[in-house]
Amino acid sequence: MMASLFAGVSGLKNHQVRMNVIGNNIANINTIGYKASRVNFQEALVQTFKGAGRPSATSGGTNPVQLGLGMQVAAIDTLFQQGGLETTGQITDLAIQGSGFFVLGDTNGNKFYTRAGAFGFDSNANLVDPATGMFVLGKNADSAGLIPSLATTGPITIPFGQQDPARSTEEVTLSNNIDSTATTANPTLLSASVSGVTLVSGLAADGIGGTHSVIIEGTQATQTSITGSNALSPALLTTSTTLADLGVTDFSDMTITIDSTRTEDVNVSDGNTTIGELLIQVNKIQGISAKIDEVSGEFVITRDFAGSESDYNIELSAGVAGNISDRVFGATIGSTILSTGGAASTYVATDSFTPSHGVGAASGPFESILDLEIDPATGFVVGLTGLGGGGVEIKAESGLLETGPLGTNPLVIETADTSHSTSIAVFDSLGAKHILSLEFFKSGLDNRWEWEASALDGENITSGQSGFVQFNGDASLNSFAYNGGANSMTIDPGNGADTISLTVNAGSPNGFDGLTGFESPGGHTASIVAQDGYGLGLLDKIAIDQVGNISGFFSNGVTRVLAQITLADFSNQAGLRKAGMSRFQTSANSGEAIEGVAGSTVSGLISSGALEASSVDIAQEFTTMITAQRGFQANSRIITTSDSMLEELVNIKR
Repeated sequence: MMASLFAGVSGLKNHQVRMNVIGNNIANINTIGYKASRVNFQEALVQTFKGAGRPSATSGGTNPVQLGLGMQVAAIDTLFQQGGLETTGQITDLAIQGSGFFVLGDTNGNKFYTRAGAFGFDSNANLVDPATGMFVLGKNADSAGLIPSLATTGPITIPFGQQDPARSTEEVTLSNNIDSTATTANPTLLSASVSGVTLVSGLAADGIGGTHSVIIEGTQATQTSITGSNALSPALLTTSTTLADLGVTDFSDMTITIDSTRTEDVNVSDGNTTIGELLIQVNKIQGISAKIDEVSGEFVITRDFAGSESDYNIELSAGVAGNISDRVFGATIGSTILSTGGAASTYVATDSFTPSHGVGAASGPFESILDLEIDPATGFVVGLTGLGGGGVEIKAESGLLETGPLGTNPLVIETADTSHSTSIAVFDSLGAKHILSLEFFKSGLDNRWEWEASALDGENITSGQSGFVQFNGDASLNSFAYNGGANSMTIDPGNGADTISLTVNAGSPNGFDGLTGFESPGGHTASIVAQDGYGLGLLDKIAIDQVGNISGFFSNGVTRVLAQITLADFSNQAGLRKAGMSRFQTSANSGEAIEGVAGSTVSGLISSGALEASSVDIAQEFTTMITAQRGFQANSRIITTSDSMLEELVNIKR
């Protein structure tokens, strides 16, 4: 009978413990980083009345007869479940998603672990837990923004207002495209010499700027003609001379054949026809012209189109005694008169081109033969084509003339550069800015552009100020080189700062990650996209990423890692000992802390600007409260019932 009393008492006491845990959970329902606890019960001591019996050959075995003596608390567990994240917007408010703890410590080497990340900075710029004053532990970065591999864990210090010293530019980066077909190479006539050239226009298709010295050798095309040997010779013909004066008695039609294919009649009626009237008749025939030579006084018929007499010719009808061919032109009786003197042009125009930019093989001169432009109406050479790869029109409206051998009186034409420039501010060791400009010029070599560097404020570029960029046939970068054997660019800032020595990163050879040389309808897009120097800056603000890196943003635009927050994890989190104020300490069963980096050594990640809410589930707690209350009530009934039974037992004596 007494056993039931003591069992009931144990139930009362231990359910009260459960209510205490529930009350603590509910009290911390809004405590950041709080992890709910639970109570596990187990049966207490057991009294054995009879042990178990082994089965025999004649009977079966018997079970033990035992009496329980109540219950006791087996464990009070801390449940490390993930709490929800509440956004605060405060950079130093930190929450852990996943496993892990923030490490807090003091200068005496004491360490505590917490999930409550409401941190801030103290007056000494240390990152601390303001509620306890304990330091948030981590590793501070070096001046280059790197976490030393041998760095020890300690207080994190972020002194706002700290200076970031100036850094001299060491590299500039080029990217995007140089249009391979671009041209702005408009021509200018510098000297026509004796060539007869009056106009140049258009754009050089190759886009290369420089000087073209053109030598024209040979002869212009000539016209074939017939010069009469009239009957009055050496007397001079006049337009008033009549055919009768020349002894013409046969007025049958005279014929003129053009280019051995077309025959035209010249109609004459009688001897009163004058030479002037005969000129009119001949001039009516398309393709030829007639006149009286002012010097010789002879009748001259000329083929309008100049060229080889085998292609362009005139033939008079056969001479007959007393006919026009006989008396006016002196044709042999029975024979025709064939024109003579015509010839095609023998001009050869040689262009010796010297580019305005480039060294070595790119400096030229480059020689080419230009094409002749023939006037379709006259057959004379009236211009040249093909200069600058085509696109340039060279006109000599009155006919092209010979200039003579090279070095005498060349025709000189200058083409403008096709260029593209880009610039960026670079920094010297004092933090001063200098504007560096790179200008690219179309080269005389295929798939190549020459470049020149300049500084806009009078700085002196002492070496590596020019070079070339060569592209492959697929427009990928082949090489970016400096002239004169340099491998970098050296700039004297002229202000007392150290000399700037920088290289140009144009991309990977045979790659498309830097400069490219594609045809681009939109034009050039190549630009200097980055440089690694900067001036003096002050720490302006910070940010904290998922792995705990605290990055500083400086007023000079530099972002650098300043420190890294350390997280810790344990083999058995439930074995940690609560130390109050939302902190834990290691115990004999938690294992030693495994400290490291979020997301790698420790699986949890850090969220900045948020806090982890309590993991207490109010619905679960209220439900557990009901079961605890019912357990307490039931145990109290055991005591009162046992008391009544004892009272009946005492009353038997009466």
